[in-house]
Amino acid sequence: MTEANVPADPQPPSPAAPVIEIRNLHKSYGPLEVLKGIEMVAPKGHVISLIGSSGSGKSTLLRCCNLLEDSQQGDIRFEGEAVRWKGEGAARHPADRAQVTRIRTNLSMVFQQFNLWAHMTILQNVMEAPVTVLKRDPTEVETKARQYLAKVGIADKAGAFPAQLSGGQQQRAAIARALCMEPRALLFDEPTSALDPELEQEVVRVIKALADEGRTMILVTHDMRLAADVSDHVVFLHQGRTEEEGPPGALFGNPKTERLRGFLSATA
Repeated sequence: MTEANVPADPQPPSPAAPVIEIRNLHKSYGPLEVLKGIEMVAPKGHVISLIGSSGSGKSTLLRCCNLLEDSQQGDIRFEGEAVRWKGEGAARHPADRAQVTRIRTNLSMVFQQFNLWAHMTILQNVMEAPVTVLKRDPTEVETKARQYLAKVGIADKAGAFPAQLSGGQQQRAAIARALCMEPRALLFDEPTSALDPELEQEVVRVIKALADEGRTMILVTHDMRLAADVSDHVVFLHQGRTEEEGPPGALFGNPKTERLRGFLSATA
């Protein structure tokens, strides 16, 4: 990828604009409609948690935010800038690939599976994207990378390979890799679901610390305690629609819909 693939922002972001704004989003896979008119706003410095049963559309919504999936209808805005589309329905796709690349470099995603390069050390994994995609100076990136590895508590694993780390350590390395891109927002897709309870808590502590720093995050999670602890706003999805949303105290303390009450009872 050349430097021209990652252009500078065309204009400074509006300070009042949410980092991510989704309006009337529809996403289908053939005849299966997964998202049915979703609305979501992630203001700067806020943590938004997406909860719901398997198949409710949480991960699909997150992937649409990062433009890893094309939606068939609706608007996506990044810091006030609308994604430009061409075509309609199943033929709709982004009209400006440079815009997509720029948005993606500002929205770092942490996946359920760690997706670390097995042949690279942890330090090399964390440095790879800033050096190759953003064309940043390797010496400066290494300094930052070591700082982020220290932030997530694995500075001593910089020279290790992924196979030498536990699952919790690998996920923390993946978080350091995401942070090293210095994004405007972090997107987490079930970051603890592949871990056993003890290792899960290692990652939960890191996510809570990031939330305390005021980072903008969208979090798909099955961990209701985590969602309650770190979120400014929680969205409960059911069958591709927003069934209920609001601050965590209201959603978890006084759910209004029978579906949410049943979901919380099942996950307690």
